[in-house]
Amino acid sequence: MAGVTGSFALTVDLKQTRDADLSSPVDELKFGRRWSFTPGTANGQADVQFHDTRTLAASASESLDLAGALSNAFGNTLTAAEVVALYIEAAAANTNDVLIGPASSNGFLGPFGDASDRLKIAPGKGMMIQAPAAGWPVTAGTGDLLFVGNGGSGTPVTYTIVIVARTA
Repeated sequence: MAGVTGSFALTVDLKQTRDADLSSPVDELKFGRRWSFTPGTANGQADVQFHDTRTLAASASESLDLAGALSNAFGNTLTAAEVVALYIEAAAANTNDVLIGPASSNGFLGPFGDASDRLKIAPGKGMMIQAPAAGWPVTAGTGDLLFVGNGGSGTPVTYTIVIVARTA
């Protein structure tokens, strides 16, 4: 069956130590989560993906159309009905932050509270969010534009984005 097979994963492996008079207490945290996808359009499934590394000029922004303008690796137009996972990473060489959120007009609200919300992604940092069960709805023509912007002037920014979605 055509579709997306794979997973988004999070691994936390932390160790904190403290010097004490007679011992060295240690607190270790090992935690992991994996959200897997199988091909299809039901909960826990995905049938389309988009990924790209893009560059924005100084002070520039773009609106990624999740329902009708982005082309995937096969040259097919992405027409998402629900986004189930999103990853975005700002290149380490950037000087400015990368901003992400709903476009001011016809914005994809997804995980954001309202159309004015913006997450700042500092150079070399990234964020991953997922909703494989219910997904975040995409409404063509009224709620499908994801804003990505250069958080400053003077220099361009480069970012990598991965979108996993369902078409129904």
